[in-house]
Amino acid sequence: MDTSLQVISRNIPFLLDAAGYTATVSGAGMIIGLVLGTALCIAKVSGTTTLQHTVGLYISLFRGIPLLVQILALFYLLPHIGIDLPALACAILSVGLCAAAYNAEILRSAVQSIPHGQVEAAYATGMTRITLWRRILLPQAVRIGLPSLVNELVLLIKASSLASVIGIAELTRTAQNIAGQTYRHFEIYVTAGALYLLLSLIIATAGRMAEKHLLTPYTGRGTSGR
Repeated sequence: MDTSLQVISRNIPFLLDAAGYTATVSGAGMIIGLVLGTALCIAKVSGTTTLQHTVGLYISLFRGIPLLVQILALFYLLPHIGIDLPALACAILSVGLCAAAYNAEILRSAVQSIPHGQVEAAYATGMTRITLWRRILLPQAVRIGLPSLVNELVLLIKASSLASVIGIAELTRTAQNIAGQTYRHFEIYVTAGALYLLLSLIIATAGRMAEKHLLTPYTGRGTSGR
């Protein structure tokens, strides 16, 4: 009978390949979520009343409906309207649309924490609304909301396992398949858990480095001015 190390070493290449799918679904989904979430945040803060209500409805729907239901709905409903996307694209899009709702609220909260005096000063100097968002509000919002955004990406890493319901061979599904074939559930699931932990630690470490990098210029300026 094979030892635990032999089972792990023989199957680790398949699990690493599956971890790549997990990283792809969560990473690409987060990129979509950041782009769309930023647009939703701007619309929620600066848009017309109708636009604000529309964005609020979007956020409520995608935060209230389980991601599993969203993935299944997108995968099975899109072909009925003539859109035939691969399963991987459906998973990424579902994760991105869901992440956008959470990211929009993270950024909105960060924007609203910025002192209003900065906005008034910007308008007093003749700055346009687009320039205000690009140069003042969004940079600070990203800096303030970065820890929450990093946490959201870590959550997406774990939530990406739901993509297995539409046939994506991500980490959880691959671990289930291997465990079913080898009957070595303990070794396989411990290895899969370790890979999830490794991905989360990499993201958390990168987030702390990015946060430190973003804060350094401001910390340095404040210190030199004393």
